[in-house]
Amino acid sequence: MTDALSAVLRADAADASETAGTVVDFLLDKPLHIALVLLVCFVVRHLLLRLIGRVAAGIASGASRLGGRGRRSALLESSPLLNERREQRAGTIASVLKSATTLVLGVAAVMSVLDTLGVSIAPFLASAGIAGVAIGFGAQALVKDFLSGFFMLAEDQYGVGDVVDLGDASGTVEAVGLRVTRLRDVEGTVWYVRNGEILRVGNKSQGWARAVLDVSVAYGSDVAHVQEVLQRLGDDLAQEEDWKELVLERPEVWGVEQMAVDGLVLRLVVKTAPMQQWAVQRELRLRIKAAFDAEGIEFPFPQRTVWLRGEEERPAPRQAPAAGRGGVDPAAAAGSHPPPPSEADVVAETAAEADPGAVRRGT
Repeated sequence: MTDALSAVLRADAADASETAGTVVDFLLDKPLHIALVLLVCFVVRHLLLRLIGRVAAGIASGASRLGGRGRRSALLESSPLLNERREQRAGTIASVLKSATTLVLGVAAVMSVLDTLGVSIAPFLASAGIAGVAIGFGAQALVKDFLSGFFMLAEDQYGVGDVVDLGDASGTVEAVGLRVTRLRDVEGTVWYVRNGEILRVGNKSQGWARAVLDVSVAYGSDVAHVQEVLQRLGDDLAQEEDWKELVLERPEVWGVEQMAVDGLVLRLVVKTAPMQQWAVQRELRLRIKAAFDAEGIEFPFPQRTVWLRGEEERPAPRQAPAAGRGGVDPAAAAGSHPPPPSEADVVAETAAEADPGAVRRGT
């Protein structure tokens, strides 16, 4: 009896020891493994977020510049619109990268924890794959817009304050997002353009611009003198205190650009700071008008040559083809119609109706 009781106690002790060992293994192994996975994901996320923050700070502070030296670089650096553009670009890129990093590491940590706990993650992976395919088909336009917007910001194609031509709309960019770009045209209309629908971008304010003026003069003007006057006006503008910061290089007269119907067209070009080409063009037009009036240079007017034909040179009227010579007789073609009765015929007919005997007597 004592031996049997001892055997039972030893068996119970062995079971208790095995259970305690299992519990200890579970409490020490799996939680430790889970904690280690979470710690690694947290450390990796922290390091990646710090790296993204440094890159964004470098972009916002102007580490990525368009290039250039001298007064052009100083002018670009002092622009508040350029600073706002950099900050928005850096903030958007940093936000997208941080969100993507957190999402990827979070999903990886959850899957690793479930696998450690003995939960099969195959159904989750299959469901995630099906959901990803469904979302990809149902939100193709949205995904396309977000990807296009991200690469536009990363490549610095345009930003806040730029004057751009997006094909369907053109104007000044007011906001750039991952899905849409908002810009305002010269009439004040606000346009919202989806980034995925933008096939080409014409940026009129990136780096530098060029003011192009086509000046028309009469054919009787001295071309060499006109070129000299245009060059002098451009040089004077570039040397003035109010305009020299906007003109980056010496103006150039490229010569006769076109021989139009009413006169000659000469081209004057000026390399300017971004978005300053229109102000330079307006100022040069005013000065060109005043200088041409003072120099006696004539602007062209519409010219036409009129030829007057004399009576002796008037062509003879065209004769209708005669009948019987391969032509068609107009009278025969129109049909035979008797001439209308004359006044005498009407009087005679009336008298015959009144007195038929008088007609027979010859009255």
